[in-house]
Amino acid sequence: MALDEHHTVKTQGVKRQLKTRHLSMIAIGGSIGTGLFVASGSAISTAGPGGALVAYVGIGLMVFFLMTSLGEMATYLPVSGSFSTYATRFVDPAFGFAMGWNYWFNWAITLAVDVSTAALIMRFWVPQIPGWIFSVFFLLIIFALNALTVKAFGEAEYWFSIIKVITVIAFIIIGILTIFGILGGHYYGLSNFTYKEAPFVGGVPAILAMFVIAGFSFQGTELIGITAGESKTPEKSIPKAIKTIFWRILLFYILAIAIIAAIIPYTSPDLLGGSETNVAMSPFTLIFKNAGLAMAAGVMNAIILTSVLSAGNSGMYASTRMLMAMGQSGQAPRRMGRVNKRGIPMNALIFTGIVAGLALLTSILGPQVYLYLVAASGLTGFIAWIGIAVSHYRFRRAYKLQGHSLDELKYKAKWFPLGPILALVLCILVIVGQDLASFAKWDIQAILVTYMSIPLFLFCYFFYKIKHKTKLIPLEKVDLEKTVVVTDEK
Repeated sequence: MALDEHHTVKTQGVKRQLKTRHLSMIAIGGSIGTGLFVASGSAISTAGPGGALVAYVGIGLMVFFLMTSLGEMATYLPVSGSFSTYATRFVDPAFGFAMGWNYWFNWAITLAVDVSTAALIMRFWVPQIPGWIFSVFFLLIIFALNALTVKAFGEAEYWFSIIKVITVIAFIIIGILTIFGILGGHYYGLSNFTYKEAPFVGGVPAILAMFVIAGFSFQGTELIGITAGESKTPEKSIPKAIKTIFWRILLFYILAIAIIAAIIPYTSPDLLGGSETNVAMSPFTLIFKNAGLAMAAGVMNAIILTSVLSAGNSGMYASTRMLMAMGQSGQAPRRMGRVNKRGIPMNALIFTGIVAGLALLTSILGPQVYLYLVAASGLTGFIAWIGIAVSHYRFRRAYKLQGHSLDELKYKAKWFPLGPILALVLCILVIVGQDLASFAKWDIQAILVTYMSIPLFLFCYFFYKIKHKTKLIPLEKVDLEKTVVVTDEK
């Protein structure tokens, strides 16, 4: 179904229940997860302490610019469809269609991955119980949290994020005390920053490779754009959340990685041993143990479990809201856009839950099919970031061309057009650099697994473009009217 003549979006029945504290914690919680708790060790091992820090600072800056771009559009037009809606209105309806469906698919599959991972983590305590039982249990819990009210989702995500933030703060304090020998009885100082080839190991290629790991670590921060449509005061809460996110990322990621690098040399095999199912080798666990905390593995296991469930909870919310918005705009079946009296898009929620459940079933019955499903969603986060950058660039140009003053905007992105251009270039660099070695060997299966989400995105784009004969919207015809209709049912 095509959009109406002016590409307007009607968001009806939305319950604006998310408070500023919800959005702030969702923004930071989306960027703290297993990427920090587990994958940071691999980054230090590959690129050295200096290389890892450069990669995370670089991607952190890019994410900050992306969030300011998203913030400018989200305060101007706060809708649950977020960047899919912006791509539809400011670029091309076919672009928005492809963005929306790919992003929905990404989170639906990621939800299955998260509940599978949570089941594997549970083996730490109860190895005798089959994992699929826990997977189904966690999927039902996440479904229930999203089926209650928007506020229930916000509260759950708030407390999930609080646990992660407290963990990182405790880690930083304990790590600093360990570096100076106050805990653990050994003075480390900064000697590991100059150990052997450190601080930079492997040169520029290694740093570029770590951009990929850092990029995956920060994925989820764009959720703040999805939540804008159900924020009580988006014009206040979104700028506040964005202003604090850069400094929080800087504090949490950069300090945490610096502490890991100071205590564990980049040559240590332990840095490569961490995984979501081998929490005993997580850099966080190792440093807590060095400080003399005997229960470190058990505590970190519980924290990583909450982190994985938090990601699944956010994924369910993001995918259902994206599907809801597309249903309301005509880019998905209309029934997906319907909401109940509590403001929950139950049809979209049930459909997403079924797809996640089927993906989960393939992980149990056919690992190869599951591998391809996960691969197909792999680069969607970066594609979404590209969409944000392109949409904002065209939004700002159209805004000025049509005679508007930037002073009219409630929130203005920093350093335009440098921000979106830098984000666009870095995202393309990360996508292309995913697995260049597979092209050198011409490993078709590896290429397919790594880059599958790109042809899927292009298929959606050209399918819609050919069917509806859409074109790039001229800047003077970009729809800047605030035509969103929100009805808060009492």
